[in-house]
Amino acid sequence: MKRIIYLLVLAAFLFACNSEPRFVIKGKVSGSDSVTFLLQKREAGKIVTLDSAVVQKGSFKMTGKVEYPELVQLVALNTPYRTSFYIENSEITVTGKLDSLFNAKVTGSKTQDEYNSLIEATKPLSEKFSAMVQEYQSARQVNDTAKMSQIEKAADGISKQMSLTQKEFVKNNPSSFVTPSILRSLSYEMEAGEIETVINAMDTSVSKMPVVQELKARVESMKKVAIGQKAPDFTLNDVNGNPVSLSSKIGSKLLLVDFWAAWCGPCRQENPNIVKVYNEFKNKGFDIFGVSLDQSKDDWVKAIADDKLTWTHVSDLKYWNSDAAKLYAVNSIPASFLLDETGTIIARNLRAEDLRNKVKELLSK
Repeated sequence: MKRIIYLLVLAAFLFACNSEPRFVIKGKVSGSDSVTFLLQKREAGKIVTLDSAVVQKGSFKMTGKVEYPELVQLVALNTPYRTSFYIENSEITVTGKLDSLFNAKVTGSKTQDEYNSLIEATKPLSEKFSAMVQEYQSARQVNDTAKMSQIEKAADGISKQMSLTQKEFVKNNPSSFVTPSILRSLSYEMEAGEIETVINAMDTSVSKMPVVQELKARVESMKKVAIGQKAPDFTLNDVNGNPVSLSSKIGSKLLLVDFWAAWCGPCRQENPNIVKVYNEFKNKGFDIFGVSLDQSKDDWVKAIADDKLTWTHVSDLKYWNSDAAKLYAVNSIPASFLLDETGTIIARNLRAEDLRNKVKELLSK
């Protein structure tokens, strides 16, 4: 009797172990016999392999467990072929052809279905944008600047529509594990309050994801450099290796803290506009404090000379790990903060004529 009870307990234990949530991926990829497939994800900046399998008669199987649904890549080893999808603890089927693996059909993942709904919603916009890219390349080949400018404006409108569609998705899908990754990409163009509102509306299970915790930290940093806040002080070396603090530059009627880099194309395109504003208003109380996200001092110094940037420049040459960039929640450049004579942030990310008009308006008061 005791033995029977023991066996029943053991069987129950084994059943409990085997019934733990896990994913099972069944692949059917034609043209892939003997190919090794890797299931990988990105974690802390590194590629992690979750499982691997060798295809036999066009089929393979992978198993494992994930803490929450996340984006993975299925990679055909030693080939250029791969596809991405959201994995979760369920039975998932991947069907397709090796030479068009990117277009494989994925079923069995609720999260992937949600992502597909977003892709479908943005598909018309994506197709329009792709067509515009081809038009732009054609116009560029014949140096049709008028046509290029027209396409740029139209493409900007498409990008804004795309962002609005994505924002609607994150707003309407607080329980989707797709929402955090979409929000992260949108966060570069959103204010702290906007991001915080979306995060606060998320289901508890979703809000525990690492990406959401990162976004929460970013929101706190953004709040400290919002319009109306005192600009946080920092000290970095100038081109001669001398430490210069931001606070030492505050006192001008207006100070533009300009984050840029020699390698940043949009920054270099904007530099002539900044130079123009500086030369027009430098004797009327306008100054600039350039903060570079370069890695090469030679490239940094050369760009300063080439672009005729005759104001104070500093950098720790740490690229995106720049201490000042982290302090100011800068995740894309060019980025700028306009300070008044007390060091209070009064405007952000003004470009071209918007910068000139704002400086002129404030200095005329």
